[in-house]
Amino acid sequence: MTPILELKGITKVYGKEDNRIVAVDDVTLTIGRGEMLLVMGPSGSGKTTLLSIMGCILLPTEGDVTVDGKKIIGGASPYSRPEDVLPDIRKEYFGFVFQSFNLFPSLTAVENVGLILRLKKRDGKEINSEALKLIERFGLAKRAGFYPADMSGGEKQRVALARALAGDPPIILADEPTANLDSKTGLEVLGLLRGLSEAGKAVVIVSHDPKAETTADRIVYLEDGKIKKT
Repeated sequence: MTPILELKGITKVYGKEDNRIVAVDDVTLTIGRGEMLLVMGPSGSGKTTLLSIMGCILLPTEGDVTVDGKKIIGGASPYSRPEDVLPDIRKEYFGFVFQSFNLFPSLTAVENVGLILRLKKRDGKEINSEALKLIERFGLAKRAGFYPADMSGGEKQRVALARALAGDPPIILADEPTANLDSKTGLEVLGLLRGLSEAGKAVVIVSHDPKAETTADRIVYLEDGKIKKT
């Protein structure tokens, strides 16, 4: 399996001295194209912090982050100020799915997806048609013009998945994607994420949901910021 995302010795520390908190502690992971990785652990174990570092949202205190063979953060990285390049790295390589959906309430389903395409500098004439294709891919053709307030939780998460695929990023990161969904809808969303990995995307899910264990290729258990077992 070809690696697409590599973390080496990742540590994230907040505060100093008596207020020092180690959120992530010396984590090393490699995620391959076409792999679905599940990160599990109790609340406060560092899962979301780790996912944010994977997605180049947070800088680690120590360690290396390599995306598609390019050292973005850490030793031997060509970037003296990696924070300057992180926005472009996120736009090119990552799609994000959140437990609270994070849709813009004043935009329709298709406009929420189209906004990401605009940020990725897609041709203005193609944005609407590409956004519609993504919406249709997740069975929401009849909901394209609906606002989030008029959609069910499952429909909103499908829009969020469509948005995550805008621009065809190779890596999808999902933070508790089933937390606000009923059991049946949660399984459907996990099935959609599994389908993305089978289509060649690297999919990383942070979740407490035991149903996710049946869909993952690999499970990593995090506790007190450390990997306890895989």
